[in-house]
Amino acid sequence: MLVAGALGYVPYHVYARSGLARTLLLRQELAALRARNAVMAAENQRLEREAESLRDDPEAIERVARTELGWVGPGEIIVDLSPPPSGLPAPAAPRARPR
Repeated sequence: MLVAGALGYVPYHVYARSGLARTLLLRQELAALRARNAVMAAENQRLEREAESLRDDPEAIERVARTELGWVGPGEIIVDLSPPPSGLPAPAAPRARPR
């Protein structure tokens, strides 16, 4: 009986009370944080390249101005082909005039 108790107590003591379980959990968290750190570093590099191109490249500045800000160049005409917002009736098509 004493041997069975010792065989049950020793693994419990080594695993739970000595910090082995916590050490294993912290190692898993560390691996997850390192992976997230690598993703964030790649995102930082991408953003750094984008910021550099916005400082030096007029084409990149124009692209951002057009797509994100909706700017239009001089002499350009905007044709909006998007459907009308839901809830509003579509405008009637122009009628042909008889000649």
